[in-house]
Amino acid sequence: MIKKRIYSPGPVDVSPLTLLEMAQPVMHHRTKEFEAIVAEVVEGLKYVFQTKGDVLIFASSGTGGMEGAISNTLNPGDKAICVRGGKFGERWAQLVSAFGGEPLNLDVEWGQAVDPQQIADALKADPSIRAVCVQASETSTGVAHPVKEIADIVKGYSDTLFIVDGITAVGVMDIPFDRWGLDILVGGSQKAWRLPPGLAFAAVSDKAWAAVEKCTQPRYYFDWAKEKKNLAKNTTAYTPAVSLMVGLAQVLREMREEGLESLFARSASYARAFREAMLALGLKLFAPDSPSDSITAVYGPEGMDAGAIVKHLSSKFGITIAGGQDHAKGKIFRVSHMGYLDALDMVTAVAALEMTLNDLGHQVELGAGVRAAQKALA
Repeated sequence: MIKKRIYSPGPVDVSPLTLLEMAQPVMHHRTKEFEAIVAEVVEGLKYVFQTKGDVLIFASSGTGGMEGAISNTLNPGDKAICVRGGKFGERWAQLVSAFGGEPLNLDVEWGQAVDPQQIADALKADPSIRAVCVQASETSTGVAHPVKEIADIVKGYSDTLFIVDGITAVGVMDIPFDRWGLDILVGGSQKAWRLPPGLAFAAVSDKAWAAVEKCTQPRYYFDWAKEKKNLAKNTTAYTPAVSLMVGLAQVLREMREEGLESLFARSASYARAFREAMLALGLKLFAPDSPSDSITAVYGPEGMDAGAIVKHLSSKFGITIAGGQDHAKGKIFRVSHMGYLDALDMVTAVAALEMTLNDLGHQVELGAGVRAAQKALA
């Protein structure tokens, strides 16, 4: 028997208590009972997003939240700076193009964070730019971009929105929406929210709502004004993912009980411990200068296909991690610090990696990474 363990950057492991909540008989979504769930969830989301404004909910993957961020705010021909430092930064550019906008691609080397000064220079050169789109945590590279510093720049432009993909950041990293002055921040259930895939979230500022009112794009399901109107009545425009909403209510209760400060510190400790362990094993980090606390990307040993590490962990130990994407495929592996995990889960992942490297012919001292992780966690 092999016990299955998941350390992928989505989906993530879900706690038994949350699974039990979702296993309850399905309730109808047009009832007072479900309205109470919606009301609880909306307030809980505001707590985690750290906003007094609206947080929208859609039955979709996080990409639905990203699409809505573009289709509800940018008109055809509008220019948007898209930071392309990974697979999901490229998605912003693709979405802007899909809705007739003009992406101004700011290409950043994979594994590096964007320099905020480049964004400042671009906005100064062309104040007609209507949006700046970036990842808080670039899932494909394990990079954390400097969201606060960029927000401080964009705030100086009254007609420019700052749109952030926080799908692998919100709930792990401290991104205070109101205090930093973000305009749109997107989340997804299968990441830090410790849920299965199927829900997208979007916090929306007053500045962004003004852009929604002026937007002429055709839209139906991802109509943010319509969803805002319904959520104000503790309901949804269309059939919601009822069981996921019930599970989300449970997760939000747990987050409130732990407190955001503790939640963020715990996540950071897992990431720090894992990074220290990888260095102790002589491996190189893919994003050493600006690492995300959500996920760590690591180069495989020289001469070894990193995909072999992913496959061996799965076949021998029942552990799921992720490989590299596009030109990073075969070069890196990625391990998540999100979901229903604790400190011992991080140590377990390190131990399995040590044994895997030895099995594949790259000899490491068994226990060296585990020892480094334990010291960091202590």
